[in-house]
Amino acid sequence: MDDIIHNGDPEFDSIPTIKQKALKINLNENIYGTFAEIGAGQETVRQFFRVGGASGTIAKSLSAYGKDFSDAIYGIEDDSRYVSQNRLKKMLVQETDLIEERIGGKDPNKMFFCYANTVATIDFARKFKGHGWVGMRFQIDSNQDYNEIILHVRFKENIARQQQETLGVLGTNLIYSAFYKYHTPKKIIKYLYDNLEKDQLEIDTINFSGPVFKNVDNRLMSLELVKNGLTEAVMFGPDGNNLLPAVVLYKKNILALRGRFRPVTKVNEDMYLQSLKLFKKEKKVEKDNTIVIFEITLADLENKGEIDEKDFIDRAKLLGSLGETVLISNYKEYYRLVEYFSMYTNKKIGLCMGVNNLIEVFDPKYYIKLSGGILEAFGKLFFKKLKVYLYPVLSEDGEIITSENLKVHPRIKELYKFSKFNGRVVDVKEYDPESLKIYSDEVIEDIRTNSNGWEKLLPKSVASMIKKQKLFGYKGN
Repeated sequence: MDDIIHNGDPEFDSIPTIKQKALKINLNENIYGTFAEIGAGQETVRQFFRVGGASGTIAKSLSAYGKDFSDAIYGIEDDSRYVSQNRLKKMLVQETDLIEERIGGKDPNKMFFCYANTVATIDFARKFKGHGWVGMRFQIDSNQDYNEIILHVRFKENIARQQQETLGVLGTNLIYSAFYKYHTPKKIIKYLYDNLEKDQLEIDTINFSGPVFKNVDNRLMSLELVKNGLTEAVMFGPDGNNLLPAVVLYKKNILALRGRFRPVTKVNEDMYLQSLKLFKKEKKVEKDNTIVIFEITLADLENKGEIDEKDFIDRAKLLGSLGETVLISNYKEYYRLVEYFSMYTNKKIGLCMGVNNLIEVFDPKYYIKLSGGILEAFGKLFFKKLKVYLYPVLSEDGEIITSENLKVHPRIKELYKFSKFNGRVVDVKEYDPESLKIYSDEVIEDIRTNSNGWEKLLPKSVASMIKKQKLFGYKGN
């Protein structure tokens, strides 16, 4: 079907306007589908009605705005949330099934689609900025299964009408990219912002699926969002699919371990397990309301300003195999990470941290750009429900450094004493002394050269997976 849907726009010398995109879709006699928009009005379909020629493209347009009417069409949600990924998927599947049932088989060249969104714009009191789920289910070949692109957006504008117009532009970009740019999924992420600015909306989750995206790794797509400055943090689960942080972190106690995890070593494992033991001793911290996050900053993925995607996926695969949830963030400073978590929960937050990391936290040079300096940062970092679980380090002369004997910047010494006195810094005391001698850079070099004994420095399952899947440059038998 590439003669009908192709990957190129020679007629456009620059970024096509929204009118040009909508008209090109309308004039393609093989594209036919449904628009289903809940919550913010029919902002996307309006673009297609305005340019003309829509009768050959739009099978149906609906806005099931009333909850009762929406329930009658798509069913009642178990959690009563209408702005949800589950609701969006129901809409996409039900509408494509319906068009297949009523129109399918009449024209073998028709590629059916459904564009849907379920959105809440800014509230009257302007307390909540607004957010929503937007998706596209479409065919490129009428003989193939459907493909899907599903994303979550957060609005940044402060007027509902502006948010609605932004949604209309985003939806048109999505439909156009799905049909004409599906060969380059990474670029689709950028194309979604055609005729838009980053200060209008944030895309914090995106997932691709279906036959034309069979080789797409959604973790890499997630990484693209952060790399391109479209969001500050993304999250994915053990299965490799991207997750919405607002859902995963909502009202949870959060224990976060920051690291490069290149690879996961026994020191990472021991730090995590011992910190979790201490965290679970806190009041109201129970298994069902607690999540552990393995966080990697964008800076820790870069090598000379570039990101090695193979290296990133190797790390992601390892953490996924261990059943861990991963956060990729652009929060180099810890206070920004804590501030991010605090948007979604008012429960307890714990940070697993090595001594060297804590020394950096108490270095004033990292807070020069803040108007309130280090005091502003610490007001955000060491709030009443946060604790740092400090893992010791072995100095060059063999001394074990803990919170008791570490040295911070002289100007910050009293602030450090205050934090420690108030129980914000807790030493991990039940640690494995042998783990202190493990350095990930040395482990990586041993893996690449297949030196003897590197397996003993890693959890057994990690060493086994590195060998089996030839991760991190391993070339052994």
